[in-house]
Amino acid sequence: MTAAALKDIPRSIALIISVIFHPLLMPVYGMAIIFSAPTLFGYLPYDVKKLLFLIVLINNVILPLSLLPFFRYRNIISTWTIEKRSERNIPLLITTILYATSSYIVYRFPIPVFLKSFIIAAFFISLAVTIINFWWKISVHSVGAGALTSLVFILSVKMNTPLLSYLLGVILVSALVLSSRIRMNSHNPAQVWLGFLTGFLIFGLYMWFF
Repeated sequence: MTAAALKDIPRSIALIISVIFHPLLMPVYGMAIIFSAPTLFGYLPYDVKKLLFLIVLINNVILPLSLLPFFRYRNIISTWTIEKRSERNIPLLITTILYATSSYIVYRFPIPVFLKSFIIAAFFISLAVTIINFWWKISVHSVGAGALTSLVFILSVKMNTPLLSYLLGVILVSALVLSSRIRMNSHNPAQVWLGFLTGFLIFGLYMWFF
């Protein structure tokens, strides 16, 4: 989208999009795609799906969010949206540790390798973003959007199943997310595009080979 077109997007809409597609929620959306897509994973027992959802929801959504008030109280972060690059280091590091914990737990379960790789790939993305953030402010929202797009592509190829509607959906979501981050002046075009490519490539390469 052009700069003029981005200015036409109401800031409130951009904020809503940023909240709905917050990077902490992307793994939950990813699992929803895996289990709802017309592949063999959709036939996994309900208890298995529920357990995996709970692990990701508790470890990688609820726990990181519950720490935000503590970070704010201790002045580790100055805003709830954590706009300053330097303030993102500790939250990102803790998020990476929580992803490592989820990976360790899930890896021990007798579930398809694809699902294990999904969680482990999320850990490597979180680790990469944490390292990059020490030197450069990358768009974590865009990283999540790139990973989600890569997931649909890899799922379609590996399961030999056309997922055109899912692919169009994640491409639309990615466009909205990237545009919203620029509209809110949280990132510049380079930060959102490189964020998208980082998520797409790291997630895709890991899922393809493992």
